[in-house]
Amino acid sequence: MMRKAMMLTVWAGLGMALLGAPAADAYDFDNGNAAFEIVIQTVAPVVFTDVSPSGGDATLVLRVTTMVTNSWFDATAPYHPTAVGVYSRLGNRPPEEYQTNANMNIALLHASYQVLMSLLPQREQTWRDMLTGVGLDPDDTSVDPTTAVGIGNLAGMGVVAGRERDGMNQLGDEGGRTYNPMPYMDYTGYRPVNTPDTLFFPSRWQPDVQRQGMGLYKAQEFVTPQYALTEPYSYDNPSQFRVPPPRNSFVWRFWAYKQQADAVLQASADLTDEEKLKAELFDNKINSLGFSAVFAALSRGLSLRGFIELDFLTNMAAYDAGIAIWREKRRHDAVRPFSAIRYIYGDSPVTAWGGPGQGTVTDLPGKEWKSYLPVADHPEYPSASACFCAAHTQSARLYLGDDLLGWTIPYDAGSSRIEPGFTPAAAGALYFDTWTDFAEDCGQSRVWAGVHFQAAVDESRALCNVFGDLAYDYLGELLDGTAPPR
Repeated sequence: MMRKAMMLTVWAGLGMALLGAPAADAYDFDNGNAAFEIVIQTVAPVVFTDVSPSGGDATLVLRVTTMVTNSWFDATAPYHPTAVGVYSRLGNRPPEEYQTNANMNIALLHASYQVLMSLLPQREQTWRDMLTGVGLDPDDTSVDPTTAVGIGNLAGMGVVAGRERDGMNQLGDEGGRTYNPMPYMDYTGYRPVNTPDTLFFPSRWQPDVQRQGMGLYKAQEFVTPQYALTEPYSYDNPSQFRVPPPRNSFVWRFWAYKQQADAVLQASADLTDEEKLKAELFDNKINSLGFSAVFAALSRGLSLRGFIELDFLTNMAAYDAGIAIWREKRRHDAVRPFSAIRYIYGDSPVTAWGGPGQGTVTDLPGKEWKSYLPVADHPEYPSASACFCAAHTQSARLYLGDDLLGWTIPYDAGSSRIEPGFTPAAAGALYFDTWTDFAEDCGQSRVWAGVHFQAAVDESRALCNVFGDLAYDYLGELLDGTAPPR
């Protein structure tokens, strides 16, 4: 219920209710936006239940959102004078076929069905209902490139063919593994140098042990390290994108090591209700990255084509940014704040946030300190969230032509995910005037929440606008028809 309340709160910021798909006789294919009105409203709840309950497992969330929006783009490329798809070349239809949205809506729905059946086949009935609910037939397997159904099926199948074995191990059969195949399992051989119980090397990443329920605990594993080997959209080789070593995380530079840990403790002690809510928002990649792009498209009155282009662009920028960042995370394998703080202070008291509903306490043993947000299951440096937001906002700025956002997200008293019933003390609203403000708060929220050191945020900010630039340039090549076939 709390997750649903969070979703509805963000959707309230869009001025929309999260409703079910319209009845078949009610849907207006000519004027509607099926990407927003049908697909997003069907897929988002499934992501929260089947993929990432918190919306924070970025590599897997972006896997779904990027492939789905890719399928929208490829399915509607034929209804454009010059555009080509990423994974299909189906020709361009005559203008009279896209004077309304009907053909584009039908094509994108069938393309979405193909991709979703590949990504989440266990939800087949949900995807079938998505089509039948608006009068389409999921069993229509036409591949006629002169019809909207055929174009959608071909475009969706093209994305599936291009992505099922792109390095992410979606089917569990990549990397030369010949036994016990498991989808999305690591095939790179990564092993942490520290155990969840012992910090042998205080400069390196230590898996956390997290509570899963009453008496249930889980030791972390590096989530999808093979993401670093996945095929990017907008560049060829992630090794060209590097950040400097995290020198302040080297324990032999103990003064700097302690100084950056103390800065995290200070942020923890100073946490405000607004900072807590922003940290929770940006931890949820659907609510923050996904719905900010939706808000921008709707508030500016973009056409169906414009909505698809912006949504695919921002997803592609973040997806490609993540590939490079995952490579750097593995290369540096840096310690998280919780490990460093416990190592430095042990039984000595620190002043910091004391846990849900406890506020700031002054006598918390360092070994008992916890970050406001649960720690993500991958090394600390550089910050993935700061990078995703930098790439996302840069691509949006370029597409929209300015830095304006103007997004207000209302919240109720006590609506926090981490401190339900306590935070915030009163109802109010988060507000992001510009994309720059959005990206700034996104990065800083990781320090406020205690999951990153400042250097990890700063280096991601310095690097990651380039992924927005590259994605925007590639989108331009797709639209003018000059993008090379894949």
